[in-house]
Amino acid sequence: MPSPPGRGSALVVTFLYSGRVSSAERPLADQRGLTADALLAGPRGRSLCVNLLGITGPPGTPFDASALLAGLQAAVDSARYWQEPDAEDQEFAGEAAREALRPVAEAVVAAAGAPEVRWWTAPVDRGRQRYVQFLGEHPLPEPTPAGAAESAAAWRANTLKDERSAHDRPEDPAASYSGRWWSSPALSGLPVTTRALPALGAVGLALTEDGLGWQSARCWPAGADDGARVYEIRGPDQWAELVDRYPLDVSTSRRHDWWRVTGWAGRWLIPDYAAVAADWDAVHVTVTGYLTTAGVAIPAGEGARTMLAGWGPDATWWLTDVLSFTSPPEDWRKDDQAPLGWTQAPQLEGFR
Repeated sequence: MPSPPGRGSALVVTFLYSGRVSSAERPLADQRGLTADALLAGPRGRSLCVNLLGITGPPGTPFDASALLAGLQAAVDSARYWQEPDAEDQEFAGEAAREALRPVAEAVVAAAGAPEVRWWTAPVDRGRQRYVQFLGEHPLPEPTPAGAAESAAAWRANTLKDERSAHDRPEDPAASYSGRWWSSPALSGLPVTTRALPALGAVGLALTEDGLGWQSARCWPAGADDGARVYEIRGPDQWAELVDRYPLDVSTSRRHDWWRVTGWAGRWLIPDYAAVAADWDAVHVTVTGYLTTAGVAIPAGEGARTMLAGWGPDATWWLTDVLSFTSPPEDWRKDDQAPLGWTQAPQLEGFR
């Protein structure tokens, strides 16, 4: 990937992409509603565009799948929800810089209709899910096919306990305090999966926020029951609707971290996943849902805000026992020479 551009990048963007996609070829939206405006409204969407800056081609040619995945991986790797936006995010947050990125965003929208990229806007692929169990230092546990109700209830109890304990922290959002910064049911024991791709055991191998430098992983094939109820997050509206319907107030525990990210010092809400599980078996965030929603302070409830944080592109969190692990897992290892940094490893004897 090219190095992030420095000051004056707006001029570089305009130079590189003027004429790349002609006005007649620029669609207002792809088949599922992705627009350049939506992509540029979110810091991860803008980061994708910035990371595509050095990828050139004939004028009018949309980005191909490999370029888009490389740009997406860089955007995910740079996501931070516990500190101020980095220099790149700050530079491209202004209106002028966003407009300079518009031709790049329109080229991304044009490419989103290609068959090999269509999964970016697609709902969960129920038959080709993979649970990624990272190994080595800071390993993740093997997946558990049962006990979701207990895990969701324990997650809620722990979240409320953390919120109560955070009341001892200063009310000043600028105070030097940090804590739980995610809005997913992380550390709950609930399984999270992503789809399998050709030449990549799972999307979650390459597209994981706040990775811990894992060098090996095991991908467990899984499938959902035919009648599984999956709530789809395609953008900020669906995330806000989920939070509005199943609100859980985490203002005290998230105040300091999320104020640094967004500047919002008021109330914060996230979904109460134990309550969500009464109506939905899982929650899935599409790739474009992630790009347009993550890191944004979205209005929710009465005068509150919410933020998608700690989710990965195409991630599905399973809240009830509708997921089955269908075949032996595959082993993968880190490989800097592979296009997305991972290659399949020889299968361990016990899993053949």
